[in-house]
Amino acid sequence: MNQRQKGVALVEFALILPFLLLLSMITTEFGRAMYQYNTLTKSVRDASRYLSLQTPGTKITEARNLMVYGNTAGTGTPLALGLTTAHVPDPTWQTAGTNPVINTVTVRIQGYTFNSLFPSVFGISFGSIPFTPISATMRSYL
Repeated sequence: MNQRQKGVALVEFALILPFLLLLSMITTEFGRAMYQYNTLTKSVRDASRYLSLQTPGTKITEARNLMVYGNTAGTGTPLALGLTTAHVPDPTWQTAGTNPVINTVTVRIQGYTFNSLFPSVFGISFGSIPFTPISATMRSYL
């Protein structure tokens, strides 16, 4: 190896390191956002399924707790960071058709915002991502 080339790899690594860190942080935050979105989607489906087996207009508080905490009692920590029952409006029941009449129940989470663990890296702001309303509709069996 030539004396003039000593340390070249270290200099190249030092130049590329910020880009590698930025890429890994972007990937991590995108993965976290997708995970939280999928968690909220599953919780909305679970609450919709739960209410589809209840008398219309009942068990609304339990369904909210199921969406936020993952259980009907409302105990523990929220499934997603920053999620509260204020993000869960009242469910709606609808009737469609004439023979047979089909009853449906719709639940949703709205106004939830994903917040990044890294607000800013190397001057690049990740900021927050407001999720669009997440809803699920299921046939009510009562």
